[in-house]
Amino acid sequence: MEYTPVLKKKYREEIVPALMKEFGYSSHMQVPRLLKIVINQGIGQATADRKLIETGIEEVSAIAGQKAVQTVAKKDIYNFKLRKKMPIGVRVTLRRDRMYEFLERLIGVALPRIRDFRGTTENLDGKGNYTLGIREQIIFPEIDIDKVNKIMGLEITFVTSARTDEEGYALLREFGIPFKNIKR
Repeated sequence: MEYTPVLKKKYREEIVPALMKEFGYSSHMQVPRLLKIVINQGIGQATADRKLIETGIEEVSAIAGQKAVQTVAKKDIYNFKLRKKMPIGVRVTLRRDRMYEFLERLIGVALPRIRDFRGTTENLDGKGNYTLGIREQIIFPEIDIDKVNKIMGLEITFVTSARTDEEGYALLREFGIPFKNIKR
């Protein structure tokens, strides 16, 4: 028997029928789906300390379960002492099973570890995609707090096939992302 992530199974068996009923879709192919999750960590201090990029790659790779890559500056910005092609961040893109496994860990383990957590805001980008900002990378159990040099934040972007914010919001709500004001 082949392994299927729990959220992937939940999507097929529970979320698709719920969204078909809510939006009146005639085919299950019209139902929006999660295409990818992008984890991004901007490391502005990397211009002064190159070691931060290496530790960022290690930490984001541990969080995602997949090797992260460094991102580089596209152009020179004199005020920030930034030159073209200087490393300034770390990024990883998750798709398919790894995406569902990460989402399950995020919802079940990492988000509840945030101090005074009351839910996430529901600011979608107009096309059904959602970016969640996290202030501390130490909320993930994969990060050893004793080895952390510097507390840094992350951006987690959920890219969906939804055409509107309402569809994207409904999809992410059904997956279990804890929004502040749940509209039902």
